[in-house]
Amino acid sequence: MTDAAQIASPNSRQAETARQALGLVFLTNGAVFGTWAVNIPGIRDALNLSESQVGLALLSIGLGSMCTMPVTGGWTARYGSHRVTGTAMAAFILALALPFLSPNLLVLAVALAIMGAANGAMDVAMNAQGVTVERALARPVMSRFHAYFSLGSVLGALLGTALVGRVPMLTHALIVVGVAALAGLWSARRLIPDQAALPAVADDKATASRPAGPRFSSAVLLLGTLCFLGMLSEGANYDWAALYFRDILGASGGNASWGYTAFVIAMTLGRWFGDRLRTRLGDERTVRGGALLTALGLAVALLVREPWLATLGFALSGLGLSNVVPVMYGTAGHALAGHGIAQVATIGYAGFLLGPPAIGFVAQHVGLPAALGIALAGAVIIGVFGGQAFALVRKKPMPSS
Repeated sequence: MTDAAQIASPNSRQAETARQALGLVFLTNGAVFGTWAVNIPGIRDALNLSESQVGLALLSIGLGSMCTMPVTGGWTARYGSHRVTGTAMAAFILALALPFLSPNLLVLAVALAIMGAANGAMDVAMNAQGVTVERALARPVMSRFHAYFSLGSVLGALLGTALVGRVPMLTHALIVVGVAALAGLWSARRLIPDQAALPAVADDKATASRPAGPRFSSAVLLLGTLCFLGMLSEGANYDWAALYFRDILGASGGNASWGYTAFVIAMTLGRWFGDRLRTRLGDERTVRGGALLTALGLAVALLVREPWLATLGFALSGLGLSNVVPVMYGTAGHALAGHGIAQVATIGYAGFLLGPPAIGFVAQHVGLPAALGIALAGAVIIGVFGGQAFALVRKKPMPSS
């Protein structure tokens, strides 16, 4: 019996149910993050924060995440990615309410650090579970999982557009917490143990007994660097698009979320069809071409300051970035050991979570449009030099769909 038959046959129905459940997990993660993102301007105004103080608050999310991401690989190895995903998801959902209860910058920073810690653990665990489900199904589904994250961001943004300025921010957050909690209760029970999809790894005593030290291989560093740059650009779009539209383009109320909404809609569509695009173009061209499209979109948004053109620019940015991270995660999951994906995710999320605060600090001195040029430069670097990294990374072939 082949490895694929051993993996897929006895658990095919369970794996398909897990695929649906994990899609809901990704969607919930995106909706919670989207709810936070569209309320950043309101929280800034409520606490009378400067751009650098907003950057400090966003830095707290990054620091919290960086505390949990490196160790989550060990947690998933000990307790299983299905259990860690469910636990981290519950903590992340509940933590959403904390920033909206904060009376000052210090409390806000602590609240966002807690939220970031929960999100960091959830991100690593749910992507590890994604590799488990992908192997159990013997077909690529990672881009589709990330599409569900983007779809959740769209739903969070659309709900925010409808509620921002019409209901109190805390009420908005509690509505999302309640709905997300119901989704978490349904999905957490339907995820699958890693050993169900990876019996060969589970039975490999040499692998199991190998110490899980902090050593970073060259493959981890290469994949992580691409993830870092891609997620820096992604995080810049998520965290600064609404403020860019409101402060630079003069959009008011729910209109300030146009750029953010266009970004996440385009990213969702790109990821929904990402596995098909990846099969047709290959990993390298998918990543490099997408990065250059992102650079073009950000250039349009930053240089031509008309709201409708900026909306188009953020849409192009989302379309271009849509498959950069899923391709990197898929490559890490199939080419590296279990701790490798946690290491790649940790390096990558340093860009997603530490990049936006850095942009805030730079914006304090040179203005937000120039600071967002950092994200544009990151996309250009991926497009120009990404091929050299792919040439050095030893990749295992993805299962065909």
